[in-house]
Amino acid sequence: MSAAWLRLESVCLRFPLYHAGARSLKKTVLGATTIGIGNRLGRADGGPLFVEALHDLTLAITSGERVGLIGGNGAGKTSLLRLLAGIYPPAHGRVLTQGRIQALLHPGQGMNPDLTGRENVRLGGLYHGLSRPALRRLEEDVADFAELGEFLNLPLRIYSAGMAVRLGFALATAMRPEILLMDEWFLAGDAAFMDKARGRLEDMVRGAEIFVIATHQTDVLRQWTTRAIWLDQGHARADGPTDVTLAAYHRMASQLSVS
Repeated sequence: MSAAWLRLESVCLRFPLYHAGARSLKKTVLGATTIGIGNRLGRADGGPLFVEALHDLTLAITSGERVGLIGGNGAGKTSLLRLLAGIYPPAHGRVLTQGRIQALLHPGQGMNPDLTGRENVRLGGLYHGLSRPALRRLEEDVADFAELGEFLNLPLRIYSAGMAVRLGFALATAMRPEILLMDEWFLAGDAAFMDKARGRLEDMVRGAEIFVIATHQTDVLRQWTTRAIWLDQGHARADGPTDVTLAAYHRMASQLSVS
């Protein structure tokens, strides 16, 4: 099989504001300069007002790369992950990918609260095209790791928040993709469980051909990535070795705090 890769060509991602004609909403959005929204508003061809989450973004990520996305809140990190995962379509430009993608954006993503834990596991396996023997192995693996006992046969809606996280984490990390996309929200959860889960997650990161994570955690970036892309108001402000990009980002943050 060919090596995995990701490529963005002059991509713009926009979110329309259909009710932005209301004075109160317009005033709120135009005043939101602290997260860079005020100067990212636009209107195309007389259509609705929109916020541009990513602007004219061109980049390539090739097999073997471990990439961190950094930047302040509202910079476009999670939007870029969702774009790469195929959740959001671009308004302009092209998103090209090769390789099987797994997006770890939230431990509960894609699960149906009215189905049992076991049924959610089977549904996840079927979505990824697993055979019957592979589905049985997936069930056994998730059941062993999540340690939910008989709760695995009960509806997800009666689970505690911690139990739901354990099931979601066990399922999401049971399959090995070629391209792994992860938001730092996926690392949130019960501390004791995450201590147990970290080894499993690190094994998944090592096994992926491409790894991309959006995070504010400097230690995670230095340990898991070799390249960092600094996003600022939807633009790629810097792109290079992790330590170099982090240093530039922290210098800017220091200057802003002094001023």
